[in-house]
Amino acid sequence: MPITKSQVKYIQSLGHKKFRDTEGVFVVEGPKLTDELLRAPGMRPRVVYALPEWINALPVATRHGLMAGPPDVSHDATMLRAVEPAELERLSLLSTPNQVIAVFEKPVFPPPVLDKGIHLVLDGIQDPGNMGTIVRLADWFGIGTVLCSPDSADVFNPKAVQSTMGSISRVQVLYEEPGAAISASGLPVYAALLEGERLYGIGRITRGWIVIGNESKGIRPELQGLATHRVTIPRIGSAESLNAAVATGIILSHLVGG
Repeated sequence: MPITKSQVKYIQSLGHKKFRDTEGVFVVEGPKLTDELLRAPGMRPRVVYALPEWINALPVATRHGLMAGPPDVSHDATMLRAVEPAELERLSLLSTPNQVIAVFEKPVFPPPVLDKGIHLVLDGIQDPGNMGTIVRLADWFGIGTVLCSPDSADVFNPKAVQSTMGSISRVQVLYEEPGAAISASGLPVYAALLEGERLYGIGRITRGWIVIGNESKGIRPELQGLATHRVTIPRIGSAESLNAAVATGIILSHLVGG
């Protein structure tokens, strides 16, 4: 059965945050990311649209599990739908669709423990690609919680989801003003700033908040005021600044990867 206009409209609507929030879902595109999330514990697909060759390459158990899933009543579709390339293109949020598009429920995590361990704070990170890459970096370095100010990019933005490369299923991303949680935790706070203590002299940490600021404005003054350590990546050349995700990777490699 060909896809319907309502199915196309639904998938396209999930490019907007308000519809993702209302439905509690997000869109995943491409075989690598879709395959990983299908294998991830606790990830629940709502509907999968895919080319026949992708479906035929699925492990038998995965294919049967998807086909046995409950019908997606609101879109008149079973969980796994074979589509033609032209139909996939109509559904896709990308300029170049790639074999499969899936709608997953947002992951559910247990309540975070914020008074021990290491956590990331993202203050006004605007670029979805940076957001997704930072979540992937957190996963790489074993950080399970990322606390974002409400004006940060939505981690379920399609571009952010692609950039996480599956880490979205393992890292809990929270959105709230971070000041209260930081103050209540009693943990040290390492704020990434242009002027401060040289990163390379600090050594490895086992507890604390690592705060990364907005790509152009940095960390807002009220959060700077909570910093117990002002951390600087020493500049050798003439570049004015670093990409937020690049800076996060450098800082984590020295403070956490030690």
